[in-house]
Amino acid sequence: MLMGSGRLVKVSQFCANKILIADDEPSVRLLVKRFLSENYTVLEASNGEEAVSIARTEKPNLILMDILMPKMDGYTACYIIKTDEVTKDIPVIILTAVAHILNKQLGETLDADGYITKPFTFQDLMDTISQFLPASRKA
Repeated sequence: MLMGSGRLVKVSQFCANKILIADDEPSVRLLVKRFLSENYTVLEASNGEEAVSIARTEKPNLILMDILMPKMDGYTACYIIKTDEVTKDIPVIILTAVAHILNKQLGETLDADGYITKPFTFQDLMDTISQFLPASRKA
């Protein structure tokens, strides 16, 4: 336990990795959140603009980014995140229904760290996340 701002805080609260899921489909965000919320703190964005803003303010440990979103697409958001001094080291994994090889190559060109095609299994998701984050237990 740590004393902070006049209250006791569990140390484990500071150990949980944060994952940002950026997808315009609420059902996808809900599914991913259900998969991950036992072990990670899950943040949500419904478009690329929100993803960039949340990445800058919350500094998640990993971002799962859809490509096709309103306001700002996932490629543009990935580029902004990867060229910003504050967020450039956050791993970005493209999570999309677009399985075309050129889309995967574009993601790599923009420094995306991984690519998962929908539909995906929980094991696919966890295998990819584990390449970037250690197993974590949320407080």
